[in-house]
Amino acid sequence: MTELPLLARAKTFADRIAIDDPVSPCRYGDLLEDSARIAAALLDGATDLEERRVALLASPGADYVAGQWAVWRAGGIKLPLCLSATKPEWEYALTDSRADTVLADADAADRIAPLCTRLGLRLVRTDAAPQTRPGGGARSLPEIPEDRRAMILYTSGTTSRPKGVVTTHANIRAQIESLVEAWAWSGEDRIPLFLPLHHIHGIINVVCCALWSGARLETFPRFEMAGVLGRVRERAYTLFMAVPTIYVKMIEALEAAPPEQREPVVAGIASMRLMVSGSAALPASVHARWAGLTGQVLLERYGMTEIGMALSNPLDGERRPGSVGLPLPGMEVRLRSEEGETVAGEDEPGEIQVRGPGVFAAYWDRPEATVDSFEGEWFRTGDLAVRERGYYRIMGRLSVDIIKSGGYNLSALEIESVLLEHPAIAECAVVGLPDDTWGEAVAAACVATPGSGLELEALREWCRGRLSPYKIPRRLRVVAELPRNAMGKVTKPAVPSLFDE
Repeated sequence: MTELPLLARAKTFADRIAIDDPVSPCRYGDLLEDSARIAAALLDGATDLEERRVALLASPGADYVAGQWAVWRAGGIKLPLCLSATKPEWEYALTDSRADTVLADADAADRIAPLCTRLGLRLVRTDAAPQTRPGGGARSLPEIPEDRRAMILYTSGTTSRPKGVVTTHANIRAQIESLVEAWAWSGEDRIPLFLPLHHIHGIINVVCCALWSGARLETFPRFEMAGVLGRVRERAYTLFMAVPTIYVKMIEALEAAPPEQREPVVAGIASMRLMVSGSAALPASVHARWAGLTGQVLLERYGMTEIGMALSNPLDGERRPGSVGLPLPGMEVRLRSEEGETVAGEDEPGEIQVRGPGVFAAYWDRPEATVDSFEGEWFRTGDLAVRERGYYRIMGRLSVDIIKSGGYNLSALEIESVLLEHPAIAECAVVGLPDDTWGEAVAAACVATPGSGLELEALREWCRGRLSPYKIPRRLRVVAELPRNAMGKVTKPAVPSLFDE
């Protein structure tokens, strides 16, 4: 039987450690056995899920990986859910995708069970035993062609609600192979995983690339400074991937540490063969501070949920601060001017457009949005860039309604729609303000209802349970009125000036 390449490769690594755990290390063969068991439980007597959507809610580790493989082996489309999301955010993803099953580990199952009951969804735990045939023996698993849809990742765009980005198995394979070639992944690599697993950075760049290569993952529930740096000090890793915010926090921790504590960690950092920064722009000042402190020159790259990774500074060669480098293997990149012309020269800005086998298939249930996002075969990223001495440099988003904070792309419109439910807010405008730690900090300018008081900490407390933590405003300015243009529309470019002291 023909198998998906990721699983076929895992069989060749069956005896290797896939997920490092000092108590119970998990081998590739264990993941294959567990995923087959879970896939049989998901099928529950059917021969093929035939692209039914299965939401996955699990902590980073063996349960997550086995769950991901199980959905694919059973013929389903995987819908990763954010562990820190609110119940309304879970409900939106589940109902918009029309998922009928939630696959969860033991801890997450208890949290989402009431929602599954209310929505009439089947809840399957990763430790579930499969149904067996009357004669005994687990059911065989279906053969899955690579052109079948594999995953829906929800991403914030210029609409008020996130859109589901649909990728096929072939798209995912192309994204993996491009990075494995560009960054020279091998079975000797060891990498920590602390990035969220409802985001392409953690799913593709770390988990899938590592397991494609026969490498070893060490998982953390989240970024834990002491735990991660302790393992770095022990030279546990050869690769490291993080968002700029994490590098800023590590710089602060290392600079504050006494030399006898700092020097062994710096030596561990210097010993790694590659450290990558992505999901948000890396300030040139942070790039320089990290290199000066550790001797490691960070590799910055550029990608999106819709395309995987498209541009990267080279593994071997100049890694230029403030630049995202050159097109990755298999990816074609061009710049288009406002007039719709291809930008041929250097130092001229244009929208980044990308084509290649890693580009997504469609937005879920949004055919018009899909058509509007393409110019022929070229995906319109909405990001503005310029070429300088051959390398691409990102200049920002074409839309002010996208905020890049802590590695996440956030929809200002989505946050505004929630804030407007607050009884003390008559009008509001949400923008991103420059921030050394977060890249951009979520800021809200609000017009309060007459006689009401509105303070940041009280607003933040009200937002908990309605917005994920990274979407909650960090800055608040209560104003008498919002700036408007001649047509009466709030002008977002003018809003940041409201925060000037």
